[in-house]
Amino acid sequence: MADDLTALAARTQEIYEKNAARFDAERPRGLIERAWLDRFLDGLPLGAAILDLGCGTGDPIAHFIAARGYGVVGVDASEAMIGLARQKRPKGDWRVADMRSLDLTERFDGILGWDSFFHLTRNEQRAVLPRLAAHLKPGGRLMLTVGPSDGEVAGHVGDDPIYHSSLSPEAYRTLLAEHGVLVTEFVAEDPGCDFHTVLLAQKRGGEPR
Repeated sequence: MADDLTALAARTQEIYEKNAARFDAERPRGLIERAWLDRFLDGLPLGAAILDLGCGTGDPIAHFIAARGYGVVGVDASEAMIGLARQKRPKGDWRVADMRSLDLTERFDGILGWDSFFHLTRNEQRAVLPRLAAHLKPGGRLMLTVGPSDGEVAGHVGDDPIYHSSLSPEAYRTLLAEHGVLVTEFVAEDPGCDFHTVLLAQKRGGEPR
């Protein structure tokens, strides 16, 4: 099973390329994430720079954030997903990039990895978290969906299996703290958000929010 998951982890981008149109068609637009997005954005000034990491087609989350008056940069490794994002919102800032090698010139008031970061292997997550911390401004916020405990599982996109993994809550707290980012909330399998596990954190420094 471990070997199967290792092989599956290498296919994430391929699976999203294949399923981009179906994923977009079937993606719920009801914003079950609304309460968490409100927490993430609460107190950030209008025009604040938000990085939507693994943005997919941008619909509905990046569109919701932009409509609230924030500047959104949408990044995804799938060219097909970014192509659809550009069709839906041509004036948006959409970029093809892999979060594993993220190296942008900008720094952000908030970084969001909703239903994206958990497609990385655990070793990749350990390597990417310092990159995310480095891309945050002092006082900036980080919100990720992860798993409730350390482990690997297979989910699905369309009819294809897809890889998910998570560190333990304590591992996230420890690693982020080493890079100046403090976990402020960790809710495992939130029943009000379709049982997503959500981590919200803030980088030290800046004005209190």
